[in-house]
Amino acid sequence: MTTTLTALTAATHLALALLSGTAAQAAAWTWTLYEGEGPVVLANEVPDTPQLKATLECTPGSGVARVSVYGGPLAAGIATVTSQGGSAQAQTEAQAGRGGKLGFALRTDHPVFGQFVASGDLTVAVGDQHQDVEIEAAHLAKLRRFADLCSG
Repeated sequence: MTTTLTALTAATHLALALLSGTAAQAAAWTWTLYEGEGPVVLANEVPDTPQLKATLECTPGSGVARVSVYGGPLAAGIATVTSQGGSAQAQTEAQAGRGGKLGFALRTDHPVFGQFVASGDLTVAVGDQHQDVEIEAAHLAKLRRFADLCSG
């Protein structure tokens, strides 16, 4: 009976460790703003790893943000970009990159980008496939800072 109880306790501890590891990994995703010399980058990442969901990048003052999404269903083609339920939209060429990356450019003075900065919600659609970029309220100040630095 003691052996069974010990095995059951060990299995319980292992299950809890696996569950807490999954929760910790999900909680590790964050938005990080990188600024200084070179391009400004806002990345949805697990810090200190190569794991990315989305990046926004610009040359300061250029007025153009390069948006990349990773690991989604999208293929290269003409992308329709919307924010806040599609009240404004932009069409742009989306190009495929390595590692499941899909990137496109969006002017920072376009109404879609303005709505994105206000809401943190951006949807990219190519054909009948779409992928969302969502910046939680706690990180919207980083998005506003990114927009300020990039605006021309």
